Amino acid sequence: MAPRKNAKGGGGNSNCSGSSSSSGSGSSSGGSSSSPGARRDTKHKNGRKRGLPGSSFFTWFMVIALLGVWTSVAVVWFELVDYEEVLGKLGVYDADGDGDFDVDDAKVLLGLKERSASEPAVPPEEPEPYPWLEELVPEGTGPQHTEDEVQEEIHSPLHETAYTEHGEDLHQEVDGPAEQQPEDDFLVEGDADDRFEPLEAGTFPEETEHSHHVEETEAIEPVIDDERLYQDADDITYQDYDQQVYEPSENEGIETSDNAVEDSHIILDEVRVPPAEQQEIPPETNQKTDDPEQKEKVKKKKPKLLNKFDKTIKAELDAAEKLRKRGKIEEAVAAFEGLVRKYPQSPRARFGKAQCEDDLAEKRRSNEMLRRAIETYQEVASLPDVPADLVKLSLKRRSERQQFLGHMRGSLVTLQKLVHLFPEDTSLKNDLGVGYLLMGDNENAKKVYEEVLNLTPHDGFAKVHYGFILKAQNKISESIPYLKEGIESGDPGTDDGRFYFHLGDAMQRVGNKEAYKWYELGHKRGHFASVWQRSLYNVNGLKAQPWWTPQETGYTELVKSLERSWKLIRDEGLSVMDKAKGLFLPEDENLREKGDWSQFTLWQQGRKNENACKGAPKTCSLLDKFPETTGCRRGQIKYSVMHPGTHVWPHTGPTNCRLRMHVGLVIPKEGCKIRCANETKTWEEGKVLIFDDSFEHEVWQDASSFRLIFIVDVWHPELTPQQRRSLPAI
Repeated sequence: MAPRKNAKGGGGNSNCSGSSSSSGSGSSSGGSSSSPGARRDTKHKNGRKRGLPGSSFFTWFMVIALLGVWTSVAVVWFELVDYEEVLGKLGVYDADGDGDFDVDDAKVLLGLKERSASEPAVPPEEPEPYPWLEELVPEGTGPQHTEDEVQEEIHSPLHETAYTEHGEDLHQEVDGPAEQQPEDDFLVEGDADDRFEPLEAGTFPEETEHSHHVEETEAIEPVIDDERLYQDADDITYQDYDQQVYEPSENEGIETSDNAVEDSHIILDEVRVPPAEQQEIPPETNQKTDDPEQKEKVKKKKPKLLNKFDKTIKAELDAAEKLRKRGKIEEAVAAFEGLVRKYPQSPRARFGKAQCEDDLAEKRRSNEMLRRAIETYQEVASLPDVPADLVKLSLKRRSERQQFLGHMRGSLVTLQKLVHLFPEDTSLKNDLGVGYLLMGDNENAKKVYEEVLNLTPHDGFAKVHYGFILKAQNKISESIPYLKEGIESGDPGTDDGRFYFHLGDAMQRVGNKEAYKWYELGHKRGHFASVWQRSLYNVNGLKAQPWWTPQETGYTELVKSLERSWKLIRDEGLSVMDKAKGLFLPEDENLREKGDWSQFTLWQQGRKNENACKGAPKTCSLLDKFPETTGCRRGQIKYSVMHPGTHVWPHTGPTNCRLRMHVGLVIPKEGCKIRCANETKTWEEGKVLIFDDSFEHEVWQDASSFRLIFIVDVWHPELTPQQRRSLPAI
């Protein structure tokens, strides 16, 4: 044990190192060998290698260091990197004003730190009022780059224009009421007192989502809808954030205003080009689909939105866009406004500003803010060196928002300019056709779609719209192949309930038995509640049956009152008929195959016609006691007279939100009957029939004298008070 201890100690004690080495030189064969190889293989008894292991590490370190030095020399010598250019670019991202680009600047650009007070940035318009919004929108969601975020926006929501069905009392579909903000600038049109109906605060308009056309009373997405503007067939719906209900007269069309942001003539000169609760959703044309083939058709080339200069500031644009995508709208507005001031010729920065103003208008429900957005979209297109895709996108969005405010003429001018700038883009021509239809100009719309079909004969969108126009012109047989082929094309905007509705209706009128095949297909694809019930503006979950009893409705007091007072109601109706003052107006919905059918309306969309009630004062006084009918903004109260030889085509009403009562007043003994779904009934004088007119119904008058009834629409009994207040009028 002693020698082992001494050997160990000798190996570790400097005082003994000399003697240990000397004494071991003769006895240890490998320990004192001068051979390099032997030295490499020899180990100390404690397991360590002999020699200088650190020297190898030092050698490699020096080699690497020398390589780095010579690499740097080569980069500078051969000018592989322009350091001045790099430093100049980094200087652009000096966000905190200290003259260089550092970690603090990066945090500001990424939205992780507020800009310093000394920085010439625009402060947000107001503090973020919804701190929970950030939690609802995960940071990683949504495109983080400016070119990615508009990939799906390039597909125009103009094709979401609604085309409602034939119905015996279709009028304007107006989107629901909105919560009025005191700071909003209300959109005021001529005769506002007569035409606008402020609805109750605390409710929201509808959101267009595709299910089977159900409506939601608390959403915020605007809907542009059309019925009457499609001549004899349909009306229009549009709205603004103030949710005022507007009813254009027959001669007035749908133009509401060319003021505010309607300086659309500027476009012609300035654009340069080197775009489980009960729910109700109105129909939309741009149906989303899970069909892989249709998805392939919808797939579009990624738009190019950045010009050469915008690519140099892409990091700043992305940082501002990230704020917008995270829902920090006020901060995003400030960020983009700062970029616009810093780079006034940047199209993408100005487009981001327009988008933020658009988002903020929706958030605040402000028409004034929306007008600003519309103007800024125009400014984008007016800048020099704007990428063609960005011009297209800006002007298309401008047109859509003009339509939202009811500025149809201004929207049409914008669409005309788009077609002028991009004459080869048939999708823009299709949008222009919709613009004409919204103006009630079916003839020009027809010319546009004829031009599209001459260029692209298989364009399904153009076909369904062209077929729709033909049907509105009562060219029933001619409309069928266009509607049919358009739907079968599967093109975006063609798989829509309105086109199934009109195709089936046209086929029924020519005796084509395939009509119900298309109704069935429409039902399977979610457009109709059933083959019989084909209304397009529905609240989900409501009880659905063709015929109802008074007890089932819960409106027994109203029914009793109508039946007790039927002679009074009859006498006032006959008195109005005898006066021959033209108060009974012919049915103008193109629902008659033949005959004479006229109506005299006392209430419409929940509004009393005071002048009409002067002709039937006792009847109106009687009805004033029943808000379930006088307040039914999706119905009417009217007299209906039908003369012998009249046949009303099978048709459905626009919504499942009402029930219809018929009071028999003057009923011939034979020849008058009504079918609802697959059951036919007859009227009796003094008795009330109740049916759901969202189901298909048909009327025959083959008697020898006129038939007079009184029609009273009531809210569907299962609608809640909130829904009755907030559902848009029809």
